[in-house]
Amino acid sequence: MEVFQSWLSDSYNNSILSKSPSLSSSPATSTSQETHSTPTLCEDTSFDILESDYNHNNNYEYPIQKPSLSHFCIGFLKTLTPQICCLAVQNTTLYAATIKEINVFDMTTFSLVDRFGSGSGMVKSITFSGKNIFTAHQDGRIRVWQIVIKKSLNKHKHQLISTLPTFKDRLSKCLLAKNYVQIRRHKQKLWIEHADAVSGLAVNNDVGLMYSVSWDKSFKIWKLSSDYNIHCLESIKAHSDAVNAVIVNPVDTTIYTGSADGHIKAWRSSSDNRKMHKLLATLAKHDSSVNALALSKDGSVLFSGGGDELILVWEKVANEKDYEMYVSCCLKGHKGAILCLAHVNGVLISGSSDRTVRIWKYGKRFGGACLGVLEGHCKPVKSLVAVCDGDLDDSTSVFSGSLDGEIRAWKVLISDDSD
Repeated sequence: MEVFQSWLSDSYNNSILSKSPSLSSSPATSTSQETHSTPTLCEDTSFDILESDYNHNNNYEYPIQKPSLSHFCIGFLKTLTPQICCLAVQNTTLYAATIKEINVFDMTTFSLVDRFGSGSGMVKSITFSGKNIFTAHQDGRIRVWQIVIKKSLNKHKHQLISTLPTFKDRLSKCLLAKNYVQIRRHKQKLWIEHADAVSGLAVNNDVGLMYSVSWDKSFKIWKLSSDYNIHCLESIKAHSDAVNAVIVNPVDTTIYTGSADGHIKAWRSSSDNRKMHKLLATLAKHDSSVNALALSKDGSVLFSGGGDELILVWEKVANEKDYEMYVSCCLKGHKGAILCLAHVNGVLISGSSDRTVRIWKYGKRFGGACLGVLEGHCKPVKSLVAVCDGDLDDSTSVFSGSLDGEIRAWKVLISDDSD
């Protein structure tokens, strides 16, 4: 049974540092709080040693005019099973995957509306395309769900409609030896199958493709179809270690993959048809694994979070024939590995193994600054989602999921006169 509580007070930050608040219900107040965090600037970090060979000019204006931030916790949700593995949002519905099942909450009322996926293995990623809900699992499979109406219960329930790769797809490939790849010394698998946990999913609805990455070091491309005939088009040995993250730029269809080998790779569909997707660039500035990726709304800026406690900001080199990106800024402040990133409403939000969520603002006029720190989780923050509130342009709702099994809901308000 989920537990929900709303509370706001001036002393909120101090009261949650040592323990979670009481579970007894209390009315919410209208008091918010101003953060007093010192901004973390590019020039105050180890950015100089991370500089790329490309001689770009950072014409930032210092001292910066720091945007003001107000944030407060509007409630939290508790699941029956521990460890929030990933969060995802579709419209006004929040999906929260734990180690055993997926919980579905109404974001307006914070009520539990469904629970599904029990027994299908730990979920690592969730994404959506039309009526389909795709979940990536520890067992190497991708499962496809749809919402159906159960007349006997008069409720909407999630129903499994397919598992990828489909039985039909596997049957058509299994007879030919060329369709098998060596994954270990005495073990082979079909190239359309992942041999380890599927760690990330991304969908580009404009081209009808889904991309999956796995701890088996591969990157696969799937053709989406409305008749459930979803099949694997291509499999690429993308990295030398486990692939942890994938994100697609819908503007230019570039796909970025981040790996435990410390590299980010950029991919794009080839126009010559001899090779469906080709490698555009390898970005190697992290000193440890790349755990999370995020893109700005227009796709011009890439953010990467690593085990080295850094968030790197990547921008494209202008007027270059070859695809090239450089580190324009390094955001430093977390005291643990960066585990998740979200970018919305011009704001970057990060979650870390240091149990905190940080709010960052990045812009060409002032570089990068940490506007505030959201505290209260007892264990690492594993997943984040953020949505713009329709009524206020500068208001953002943030949901943070932790390995402590708790989901916290935050309201973040930024007053920014510097852009």
